[in-house]
Amino acid sequence: MLNLSKHGTNVKQEVLAGITTFFTFAYILVINPKILSDAGISFDQAFMATIIATIAGTAAMALLANYPIIIAPAMGMNAYFAYAVVQGDVTYKVAFAAVFVTGLIFLILSLTSFRKKLIEAIPDSLKHAIAAGIGLFIAFIGLRLSGIIVDHPNNLVTIGDFHSPTVRLTLVGIVIAAILMTLNVRGALFVSMLVTAVIAFFTGQLKFGNELIEVPHLPEGVITFNPITAVSDIIEYGLYGVVFSFLLVLLFDTTGALLGLVKQAGLNASEDRFGKAFVADAIGGTTGAMFGTSPTAATIESSAGIAAGGRTGLTGIIVIVLTIITAFFSPVIASLSSVAAITAPSLIIVGSLMAKSIRDIGWDEFEEALPAFLTVISIPLTSSIANGIAIGFLLYPLLKIASGKAKEVPFLLYVFAVLFGCHLFLG
Repeated sequence: MLNLSKHGTNVKQEVLAGITTFFTFAYILVINPKILSDAGISFDQAFMATIIATIAGTAAMALLANYPIIIAPAMGMNAYFAYAVVQGDVTYKVAFAAVFVTGLIFLILSLTSFRKKLIEAIPDSLKHAIAAGIGLFIAFIGLRLSGIIVDHPNNLVTIGDFHSPTVRLTLVGIVIAAILMTLNVRGALFVSMLVTAVIAFFTGQLKFGNELIEVPHLPEGVITFNPITAVSDIIEYGLYGVVFSFLLVLLFDTTGALLGLVKQAGLNASEDRFGKAFVADAIGGTTGAMFGTSPTAATIESSAGIAAGGRTGLTGIIVIVLTIITAFFSPVIASLSSVAAITAPSLIIVGSLMAKSIRDIGWDEFEEALPAFLTVISIPLTSSIANGIAIGFLLYPLLKIASGKAKEVPFLLYVFAVLFGCHLFLG
């Protein structure tokens, strides 16, 4: 089924690639439950939901598309979910309804050609701006969680207390991670978390409970599963913008990651196989939402396994096995995630990696640059991907019309502008 010989690989090579990929992406298994728990979800529920979503999505990717690509909760969307969507009357259960419906819509789009049309309708400058804005958002959260940045009554935020043990350990963690990244150490972020954890343990900032191993369990069971109830929740709480934002980011993240990873591996990038890869992502996201995690996407960390020789879905299957083993160590993961200095450096560095897409924005054309710029800064400053997208999508067509380039704007983008206008001014 996996045709190892056809793809120029073997079992040994795929196992090595799977192990490499696991240690590269494993930091997500620590950070994602920590972020989601800030929204009120129990850590054990969020941890197991992360495990289940990763297993479901990666298994589908391996068996349907036969790609050595891992599906896991997307960094950025978990922060948006926890710190922007879940607020006021919108509980995490209601928010998961939006994630669930997003997954179903994404699944439908994956089976049609409209997916491609939707992606092509969004200007490249806005795609890059959204990615960069999410990067700044993630980094900002990491800086605040660690205390490097704190609230200020007049200027909103200011520098934190650098005499604080948490701030100092966070800075040490950033330096360790940065050095490992510079040296191209595989699994640099995960390794840096472990090294920082050792330092935290000996300085008294990290403490473990009596139990290190625990049988995997879901305290709340299935959180959402009924599409009708989920849609009614979205209508009642007006979460249209949230669903649309999740959907757009998923489309961009998955498309960008797949194109880059498949090209790196030298694999077949046919539309049929791409469609199956999107279906795998939708399966992971929908399954994850049912049990309690934010949207999933193809992880760029899969590139480490591809560099190690991974060429088929067997790489993903190895990752699944290691992920299942990790599920039994929830007490250890919970202890690690409870220390901000251990998790914050990874958020800051991942944010910097995502923000690099800002260089691809067409800065020389004002009608491209300004909507992109406002999108970039609006996402972290409003703590909302939806707000950033809305501002960019509203301004872009207006400036194109003013510059006499109205015909360059796809019809779908005008539709999106109207929808986001209604969301901002009438919602």
